[in-house]
Amino acid sequence: MFKCHVCASEESHTEFVNEIFQINGKFHLVEKIPAIVCSRCGEESFSRETTEQIRVMLHGDAKPIKSISVDVFAYQPESKAS
Repeated sequence: MFKCHVCASEESHTEFVNEIFQINGKFHLVEKIPAIVCSRCGEESFSRETTEQIRVMLHGDAKPIKSISVDVFAYQPESKAS
C-alpha cells in the first residue's frame, strides 16, 4: 500500500515522468519513467525495479536516443538594502 513519505497521504496515481540525473558532473535526462505520484503533494517515487533499470541504463553501455543543449543559470540572490 502506498504512503507518501513527504505528506503521509495514502492516495496516489501512476504517471510517466521525466527526471534529470547528475552523474560525475554530467546531466542525463530520462523520459517517460513510470512513477507513483502522490495525489496530494505530487511527490514522485519509483519502484525498485524501475530504479534498477535506470541505474543500469545510465551506468552501463546504453546509448541515448538523442542529445539536447540546456541553458544554465546561476542563482544569485538579490542583496537587500539595510
